[in-house]
Amino acid sequence: MKKIDTHQHLLYPEQFNYSWTKDFPVLGGAFTLEDYRNQAKGCDIEGTVFMEVDVDAEDIAAEGQFFGSLAGDSSSQILGIIASCRPEEADFEAQIEAVQSPALRGIRRVLHTHPDELSHSIGFRANMAKLARMGLTADLCVSQQQHGSALELIQACPDTRFILDHCGCPDIAKHPTSDTEGFQNWKAGIHRLAKQENLICKLSGITAYAKPEQRTKAGLAPYVTEILESFGPQRMVWGGDWPVCNLADGLKKWCQLTDELIADLSADEQSQILYINAQTFYSL
Repeated sequence: MKKIDTHQHLLYPEQFNYSWTKDFPVLGGAFTLEDYRNQAKGCDIEGTVFMEVDVDAEDIAAEGQFFGSLAGDSSSQILGIIASCRPEEADFEAQIEAVQSPALRGIRRVLHTHPDELSHSIGFRANMAKLARMGLTADLCVSQQQHGSALELIQACPDTRFILDHCGCPDIAKHPTSDTEGFQNWKAGIHRLAKQENLICKLSGITAYAKPEQRTKAGLAPYVTEILESFGPQRMVWGGDWPVCNLADGLKKWCQLTDELIADLSADEQSQILYINAQTFYSL
């Protein structure tokens, strides 16, 4: 079934600096559009949304401009851009202007590697609220332990459209079964978040949080089942998370697992998750 990949990372280290990758040797080096296409063969991916890659601060504007230009070439199949920005800074609106392009659809400020206080400040929340009038979305990448902070942020910005990346980053490796305390805590957090009407969820990234033996339909199904029950197919999109998914079994394996995990849904519901909702949410 055809897909729109709403979480495509591309890394060009000759042009931009990615300090965080030093801790992940698998992600060292370049991961280009051509590399992505080679990995995506046979996955029925008809278009993508480029997701910022947490470049060093001095490269934020240049990354946004580069990929905005790349998206301007229809052969790239990049349908939209999610740019990096720093809502905690006073020049936030100038940052948005610096990454502006016809392809810009939203922003993301990675939170799972920072203290909760970052998103608690008045300035951060005020700037995130401005996204609504700008017509931009906000992707949220938060750890399982940050669900409470994410909830407060979403409630503080009721008109901003948020998307929860990677199913809320569950600690699958530590909590492999649904009877563990960690799973129940993640589930409770997801249920609270799903009550927020301005939030949808991205089915992406979860293989990287699982042990090798858990990267199966049976191993991941408890988490996907909870996401489906909480958000429903109408409030979900799909993402490949390449090349971060190389920390697990790669893009093709994730595509295969996705098909298995949603196989019991109707064809219309599968299409909503894999394709239609992406078009609507990101205005593609």
